[in-house]
Amino acid sequence: MDGQAEISTAQEAANNALVLAFGRLQGAANRLEYILGRALEQECGISHLMFEVLLILGRAGEPGLSMRAVAQEQVLTTGGATRLVDRMEAAGLVARAEDPGDRRGRLVRLTPKGEETAVTASRVHVENIRRYFVEPLPPGDRERFAENLRILSHTARDVLPRLP
Repeated sequence: MDGQAEISTAQEAANNALVLAFGRLQGAANRLEYILGRALEQECGISHLMFEVLLILGRAGEPGLSMRAVAQEQVLTTGGATRLVDRMEAAGLVARAEDPGDRRGRLVRLTPKGEETAVTASRVHVENIRRYFVEPLPPGDRERFAENLRILSHTARDVLPRLP
């Protein structure tokens, strides 16, 4: 699967092993995102993106994170992160507080409702990950697959420019 073959037609492009492999990865990710995200919406009332922010804030702990840090973690613009956090704040999941290290800055942190939602949603999410992401794979391949995904994710993260 080196993909080094000369591509001179659309059919050769469409059948290139690397193009096919990446397309399958992207297709699987998109379908799983839809399936798992829909379950979070139906069972917990939050989007997958909100769930990801709850996890980021849960990892960070007190006193919270700046909007810029949230945006960088989610590869969002600061404006997109602000709008998302506004919706999460209106839902009672997060709160903004003064940044003790920056008089002008504000930090975002989980509320008790956000903490509870993160736990409930994680239980739903883990079960769906098992069902749709882990169980279809042969048991002997699961650990290596997870490690390969970690390598790909970190490699791609390291290529992306950091937000100013």
